[in-house]
Amino acid sequence: MIEKLLIANRGEIALRILRACREMGIKTVAVHSTADEDAMHVRLADESVCIGPPPSALSYLNIPAILSACEITGADAVHPGYGFLSENARFAEILEEHGITFVGPTAEHIRMMGDKIQAKATVKALGIPCVPGSEGALKSNEEALRVADEIGYPVIVKAAAGGGGRGMKVAQNKEELIPSLSSARAESKAAFGDDAMYMEKFLGKPRHIEIQVMGDKYGNAVHLGERDCSLQRRHQKVWEEARSPALNDNQRIEIGEIVAKAMSNLNYLGAGTIEFLYEDGRFYFIEMNTRLQVEHPITEAITGLDLVREQIRVASGAKLSFDQSEIRFNGHAIECRINAENAETFTPAPGKIENYHAPGGLGVRVDSGVYSGYTIPPYYDSLIGKLIVHGNNRNECLMRLRRALKEFVIEGHGIETTIPLFEKLAMNSDIINGNYDIHWLEEFLEKESSKN
Repeated sequence: MIEKLLIANRGEIALRILRACREMGIKTVAVHSTADEDAMHVRLADESVCIGPPPSALSYLNIPAILSACEITGADAVHPGYGFLSENARFAEILEEHGITFVGPTAEHIRMMGDKIQAKATVKALGIPCVPGSEGALKSNEEALRVADEIGYPVIVKAAAGGGGRGMKVAQNKEELIPSLSSARAESKAAFGDDAMYMEKFLGKPRHIEIQVMGDKYGNAVHLGERDCSLQRRHQKVWEEARSPALNDNQRIEIGEIVAKAMSNLNYLGAGTIEFLYEDGRFYFIEMNTRLQVEHPITEAITGLDLVREQIRVASGAKLSFDQSEIRFNGHAIECRINAENAETFTPAPGKIENYHAPGGLGVRVDSGVYSGYTIPPYYDSLIGKLIVHGNNRNECLMRLRRALKEFVIEGHGIETTIPLFEKLAMNSDIINGNYDIHWLEEFLEKESSKN
């Protein structure tokens, strides 16, 4: 078993990992930039090491500095959390070369799923349904026009090395395709250093459904149900639910079994998420995230399982502590991502927190590293916490969410949060009825903006 684990991340996920380690009796090392020296996980860790100035490239993405911190403290494992180096195959290889356990999948699988074209080909061969589109990278404008004619407009072109919505453009017709492709190539080249593009059929009103998976090095793999992440703004998830209000039990079982079998055949190690677009009763693979997800707590809420603990166990060489028949799904859970942003303009609003009160009570969980007196730094993602509520059913869950949002206090000079947005969403009839898709939130925000 791992004896000392270095947490190569910050914020709420770093604290989440630290808590799991404490419960397992594993010593922890926190690494931090100079901007995060007062962070909660740094205060609570057994040891801490400053790895650089505020810019991520000089600290949290600085592989030599993190490796040095491992050597200085004697850490025998690294958990990357999400973001930063969590899906960096070379980082995983370097740790392995130095005899340090990477709490995550193999470098081979990270690399395979990081290339969207290779990922699609791989999962298609494993029996996972995919969106109709190009077989690989588009080699020319002529090929793009041919493929688009075959699958039918509208189409979407995507960066092979992309993520976060960058390098993606929709073409409604033939006249829009080449300009959209050129624009996406330029954006992808600037963001990822790679302008390889592929094409898929653009679905009009899909849901975003993802399946949580977990595997060990012995070929065992399970699924832990689905999450509905359809409420998004600029391709960034805002509100997530488990289970999805759009699926029935037969659909859940079928797609879950397909994914679990595929991950077993792939011999996938650790936590991962298979993401789909879902429309008219059909699932279409879009990507796999080879890491822990921001929204993992809602899966923990409905299964009663600790995903971080299981990550650490299987990375240590243990078998999964449960099989598919032992997994039970109970009730409904919703997660709201609380950002330090204006709830209408989404302009970042960091500052010093003067008053902080987290909601509590039955079925309420808050994952956050902030506290009264803490200064939210302006250098990183604006996510400052996650509110997770669990109920026996979706209606009870929504009622509990409304109550918890009213209790949540984050106040300070210059600070604004997205809590008011979630209060509106929790009262909206479409949300209450589960009647939304991946475009719903942006359309809602546009309507709200036009009122002001």
